[in-house]
Formats: sequence, C-alpha cells, structure tokens
Amino acid sequence: MFEYKTHGTCSTQIDLDIDSEGIIRACQIHNGCQGNTKGLATMVVGRKADEVKELLRGIPCRGNTSCPDQLSRAIEAYEQEVR
Repeated sequence: MFEYKTHGTCSTQIDLDIDSEGIIRACQIHNGCQGNTKGLATMVVGRKADEVKELLRGIPCRGNTSCPDQLSRAIEAYEQEVR
C-alpha cells in the first residue's frame, strides 16, 4: 500500500493501491470529514487512476487544495514512485 502525506487539508494521509493495469484497488483517506472522505474513497475504487487524477485535480476547499485534489496528487506521486 502506497502512503501519501496530504498537505493543506484536514485529512492527513491517503493510502492507495493501484494495480498493474492502472485500476485503483484500494483507497483510504485518514482523518478529514468522515462522510466525504469515505464516500470519495469508495467512489474511486475500481476506476482508472488516470481518469480519477484528471477529474479531481484542482478542486479547491480551503485555500488552493482539497481532499479530492490531494487524492489526485497522491495518484501522481504513486505513479512517479511505484511505476
């Protein structure tokens, strides 16, 4: 499981597992607004990581980022480090 430390959000960490075909197999967002983070994590499992990354990039909440934006950045970091 890949661990990404978030920046600028109430959530503190995102755990991701993306398979060799680029499909998100697991996602857990730690802390933050529980309903939103669990809902977001549930919605992305089974989807293509590249599509999720593009869809969520740049969504603001507090300041210039959000939990969805941080998930996009976590996917990007995963791709750079793991692949």
